[in-house]
Amino acid sequence: MKKRTFLPSDFQLSTWESVLPYFEKLSATEISSIADLRDFCTNRSELESYLSENFAWRYIKMSCDNQNETLQTSYAQFVNEIMPNASVFDDAWNKKVIESPFVNELTETGFPVMLRGMKKAIEIFREENIPLFTELQNLETNYGALTGALMVTIKGEEKTLQQAGALLESTDRAEREEVYQTMVQKRLTIKNELNDLYTSLIEKRHQVALNAGFENYRDYAFASLGRFDYGPAECFEFHEAVAETVVPLLNEAAAKRKEEMGLDSLKPFDKAVDPLGRGPLKPFETGEELLTKTIGVFDEMDPFLGNCLKEMVTLDRFDLDSRKGKNPGGYNYPLEETGYPFIFMNAAGTVRDVVTLLHEGGHAVHSILTKDLALNSFRNFPSEVAELASMSMELMTMDLWGHYFTNPEEAKRAKIKHLEDILETLPWVATIDAFQHWVYENPAHTVAQREEKWNEIVSRFSDTVTDWTGLAEVRSNIWQKQLHLFEVPFYYIEYAIAQLGALAVWRNYCQNPKKALEQYIAALSLGYTQPMKTIYATAGIEFNFSKPYIQELMDFLADQLKKIAES
Repeated sequence: MKKRTFLPSDFQLSTWESVLPYFEKLSATEISSIADLRDFCTNRSELESYLSENFAWRYIKMSCDNQNETLQTSYAQFVNEIMPNASVFDDAWNKKVIESPFVNELTETGFPVMLRGMKKAIEIFREENIPLFTELQNLETNYGALTGALMVTIKGEEKTLQQAGALLESTDRAEREEVYQTMVQKRLTIKNELNDLYTSLIEKRHQVALNAGFENYRDYAFASLGRFDYGPAECFEFHEAVAETVVPLLNEAAAKRKEEMGLDSLKPFDKAVDPLGRGPLKPFETGEELLTKTIGVFDEMDPFLGNCLKEMVTLDRFDLDSRKGKNPGGYNYPLEETGYPFIFMNAAGTVRDVVTLLHEGGHAVHSILTKDLALNSFRNFPSEVAELASMSMELMTMDLWGHYFTNPEEAKRAKIKHLEDILETLPWVATIDAFQHWVYENPAHTVAQREEKWNEIVSRFSDTVTDWTGLAEVRSNIWQKQLHLFEVPFYYIEYAIAQLGALAVWRNYCQNPKKALEQYIAALSLGYTQPMKTIYATAGIEFNFSKPYIQELMDFLADQLKKIAES
């Protein structure tokens, strides 16, 4: 726990009125010297860090038990009472710093990046958007409540969709089809509610953009996300590069799978099973076992990494098993005051779960490496950097996956599956990103137009081998499973940028593990004290998603797949 110097050490947030005096005290601060300006930034950071962690715990507890009305009420209180009142002060505080006669003396590492962000925030701030942000935050929670409540009955046993999804690895094709149909039909029971929810979100987000002087929400989102290093044009370049360099590899993989399985037609429920008819990989049984094995992986890679997770165990910072009443998905939530984050996921015993914990573990290491940086703005790095931390960890640990499998052949299968998943991830990211560009460039579209455009986009980035006959409705609504569309709009292209970066980190690691790990840790330790391209360069890689670079990395990936298969 960081020592407080501005808030009392025993301060506990109850209502807005309980914390308001500290907002007023900070606002009344006289800045008569560069020392005063630095103190103001430090005190603001302390106050914001306290509120960030308070909100984090409310979100964490609600997502772990989303049917608990008390936890929902606690979360809603922060969203409806604390957040809008606090946000009123942000713009004034940013101006207080930027307009200070001493601002040009804030030249130490980190401050130029922070000031750049403040200037952009001042540009786009509009007080009339505060109530809209509150409405949006409340609407966004509906997605987790709707999807988290979905349960299916398989062979008389009630399961979450995550648990049922593990059965898609069954070697019994009839069983796979039955499970798949049960899952997708259950999702379709809420398709209208999700469409209505998305329409409401689009309308309100578009209004936010108009209020801030933007033509559409996409352009507003790029500004609010602090995308100083790329824009829509580079995203479109990425889409085109993926269609030309990655989709052909998808077609090859799907054709190979169809042939190996001896199928007349490859269906969506044939994509997760082992193509040679081997049973599902079982890397662990319980979340506790998964965590123990992952700590072993981190320990062997570097004792510091293992100690990060061990300290989180001591602090009870994990909720890993899938169960009814939990939100879907997984996350690492940084905790600004205590420094050690919380990892949430829905483990069901699959290789995908192993990758998820390694991924979130990479985020956790990032949080811990930056927890002692002076200001919260230095610790709040952009997603393109955050996801580089997590995705690189997935790949750098692959040679240690024997911790999950006693049989080396099973570890090899798991590695091949993960690399094949990366091949599928890049086109899926392009699909979701292209969809969002269209959605917000055309905010008045109808649900029918949305469905038509989705089908056009998903066809562009999908293999042409998989047979969707009889599943048109499923395919038309498959976008609804992507929570980012509902909860964090435009936060998705980062996964592709970081995935390319992670492949480059892994390429370095294959050549010189010690040096690559040192560069990785050095880059993560910067937090957001340097521009994004500098952070990538510190990791020993390029910030680049041009077609030639993607082709180069895809060639490397294909070569690694071949090496592992032949080993």
